[in-house]
Amino acid sequence: MLFWITSAMPRSKAKVYACCALMLLSVVAVIVCIAVLVRRKCPHDTFSSAAVAADSRTCSEIGRDILQRGGSAVDGAIAALLCTSIMNPQSMGIGGGSIFTVMDSSGKVKIINSRETVPRKFKPDLLKSCPKTFQMMPGVHWIGVPGEIRGYEQAHSLYGKLPWASLFQPTIKLAREGFPIPQIQGRYISFIDSNETQSLRKLYLDKNGNLLKTGDIVKFENLANTLEMIADHGADAFYTGRIAEDLVQDIQEAGGTLTAQDLAEYRATVTDAWAVPLGEYQMYIPPPPAGGIILSLILNIMKGYHLNSASLTGEQKNLAYHHYVEAFKFANGLKKYTRDLRFSSEKMVKKFTEDSFASHIRSLISSDKTHDAHYYNITPYVDSFGTTHVSVLAADGSAVSVTSTINHIFGSKVFSPRTGVILNNELSDFCGRVDNIFNGEQPPSSMAPTVLKSQSRTLVIGSTGGSMITTGIASTLMNHLWFGKSLKEAIAAPVVFVDSENALKFESKFDKDVIEALKAMGHKQATAKNFYNVVNAVEKEDGCICAVSDARKLGEAAGY
Repeated sequence: MLFWITSAMPRSKAKVYACCALMLLSVVAVIVCIAVLVRRKCPHDTFSSAAVAADSRTCSEIGRDILQRGGSAVDGAIAALLCTSIMNPQSMGIGGGSIFTVMDSSGKVKIINSRETVPRKFKPDLLKSCPKTFQMMPGVHWIGVPGEIRGYEQAHSLYGKLPWASLFQPTIKLAREGFPIPQIQGRYISFIDSNETQSLRKLYLDKNGNLLKTGDIVKFENLANTLEMIADHGADAFYTGRIAEDLVQDIQEAGGTLTAQDLAEYRATVTDAWAVPLGEYQMYIPPPPAGGIILSLILNIMKGYHLNSASLTGEQKNLAYHHYVEAFKFANGLKKYTRDLRFSSEKMVKKFTEDSFASHIRSLISSDKTHDAHYYNITPYVDSFGTTHVSVLAADGSAVSVTSTINHIFGSKVFSPRTGVILNNELSDFCGRVDNIFNGEQPPSSMAPTVLKSQSRTLVIGSTGGSMITTGIASTLMNHLWFGKSLKEAIAAPVVFVDSENALKFESKFDKDVIEALKAMGHKQATAKNFYNVVNAVEKEDGCICAVSDARKLGEAAGY
C-alpha cells in the first residue's frame, strides 16, 4: 500500500505540472489573440509597425523599404532625404544642410546639427546687399559651407543599422536611369533665369535646347556619380577628395570664395535636445540657431488659454485666433535671438522656453485689440521659404524628425557641373537678423524638427517653408492637440501667417468670419501669392501609426 502511494505521487505532480503548462499556454494564446484583434481595429489608413512621411510618395516608400529591411529610423530618414534631393532638388540636396532630432528606442533624444556655416573668406560688406523685402537671392556670395553629408555621417554612425552604401542605392539608380519630372519640381523649373544660371539651366534642357517640363524624363548623372563615390568611400569623399576639389573649382570659377579648407574643416555637432513640457507631452526641440524656441514660445502662450473643441465656435474662435496671431507677433520680435549659441547667450534664449516667460507675454496680450510694431519690439527682417521635412517612426519606437534645406528655390542657383550639386544660399538668412557675421557661424533658422512624447503617444512632426515653418507646426499642433482634429485634418487646416511686418496673410478657405473679426480688432491684412508651409508627421497611439504627408506638396506617406 505504501509503495502504491509513493509511486503515485510523482505521477500526480506530473499531472499538476502539465495542467499548469496548459493553462500558461492558454493565457499566452489569449494574449496573442487579443493583441491581434486590437491591431485589426486600427483604421484602414494607418500602419501597425512603422511609417515614413516625406515630400513625395516615392521617397516615403524608399524610406519605408529601408525600415522593412531592418534599417533604423535614421537609415530610413537618410534614404528618404537622398531621394528628395532629386525629387525636389529645388528644396534640398547635398549642397545644403540639415537638423536631425533623433529619439532612440529608450526615449533619449539628441540633436544632430549639420546646418551650413560661414566660410573663412566672405564679402566684408555682404549684409549691406541684403534686400529690404523678400526676394530670391541668387549668387555665389551667399553660399554657406554645405553640411548635409556630414550630418548623415554623424547620424548613421550613432544610430545606423544597415550599411552606409545601401542607403544611397535607390537614389543613385533613379538619378542615373532617369524618371518623369514630378509636378512640384516641374512647377519650379521656370524659376531658373537663363541670364543668371546658365549651368543650372543646362541641367534641364532637352536635346533641342528647350526647358524640360512636368512629365519629361530627367537624369542627374553627375550627381549619381558623386553619390556613388560618397556611398563607396564615405563622407570624406565629399569633404576632402576629388569631389571637394571639383566642387571648389566650380564655385571659384563662378566667382565664389569657398575653399577646400572650408570643406575639410566642416563638422556636424551632436547635442541634447531641449525638452519643453506641453500638457501630457514632453516636446523635444533643437536649440538655436534652429527655430525650436520660437515654436515652444507660441505653444506655451497658447496652452495658457486652455483651448478645446468648443474654442472653435462663435466668438471663442475669433478670440482664439486673435490670441494666436498676437503670440506670433511677439515671437517675430524675438527672432533676432535665434543665433548660433557660440555667438550668443544660451542662458538668455533658454528662458524663451519657460512657462514663466510665456505667462509674461500672455499678460501683454490684449483681448480686444492689437498694437503697433514697436509694442512687440519688432526688428525688421526678411521672410524666407524653402526646405523639406521627413518624419520617421520605426518598429522599435525610435523616431527621427529631420528638416533639410538649400534655402530659397534652387538655393543660390549656382550649380556645380562637375559634381551635379546645387549650392545653397544660406547666408541670406542672416539678413535683418544680425549686424555682423563670423567665420564658422551658422545662420539663424526657422527649422524646428520636433518629437513629442507622452505615456501613450509619440508624435514626430516638422514643416517646410522658411518663415512659414513655425506657422505650419503650431497650426497643426493647436488643431490636433487642443481643437480635437485628426492629424490629417489638422495638417490640412488653412493657416494664417504673420509676416515680418506683422501683417496677416490668410490661406484660401480660411474662415471669412474670423478674418473680418481680426480686421475689426485692428490687425493688418496682406496678400500672399503662395503658402509654402508643408507639414509631414507620424503619430503612434494605442499601437496604431498614422502618417501624413502634406497635400500642399502632393506628398504621400508610406508604412507597413
